[in-house]
Amino acid sequence: MAGIKLLDSWASPSAMKVRIALAEKGIEYESKEEDLTHKSPLLLEMNPVHKQIPVLIHNGKAICESMIIVEYIDEVWNEDSSLLPSNSQDRTRARQLIWSANSDNKKAAAKDLVEFFKVMEGELGRKPYFGGDRFGFVDVALVPFYGYFYTYETFGSFSFARECPMLVQWGERCLQRESVSKNLPDPYKAYEFVLEHRKKLGIDE
Repeated sequence: MAGIKLLDSWASPSAMKVRIALAEKGIEYESKEEDLTHKSPLLLEMNPVHKQIPVLIHNGKAICESMIIVEYIDEVWNEDSSLLPSNSQDRTRARQLIWSANSDNKKAAAKDLVEFFKVMEGELGRKPYFGGDRFGFVDVALVPFYGYFYTYETFGSFSFARECPMLVQWGERCLQRESVSKNLPDPYKAYEFVLEHRKKLGIDE
């Protein structure tokens, strides 16, 4: 589709959210992989404040911040179905969960990280997806973390299968969707990326 470009990074969970949302809507776009150590003039122009990806450029206008972009995609291309729940209370709850997912919990120590994902598993319960029977807004926001489960486990010395089995089953279920499977990294490639990044920062394994 003409006029749609994504300033992207294959390893970024934030960018994955946007790619999954675009795929769910069947939107064709041009992806421009950014080297965040040498940011392109286009990125600096389109996101001059934060200078970060992802940035969706639609008809020359920039939309920044991953979940703002996902909501924009959902509103603009809403012909068939919405990612957000139709009920206003459910929409509010979904946004609250996303706020939690983007909090500092995911940057905390392994023990706190496990507790965070246990809370998310409690929200999921035995539903197929966070919104019920339909893959939606919260799933789009959280499933990129699944691509890094192996990395979290390796560095944190714990097992998601043991600690959060229903969340693992949810991740496997999401991977059956083409929008997810084509946009999540191979877990070992993701681990190698994080390992290399830590080495550059001088962080021991």
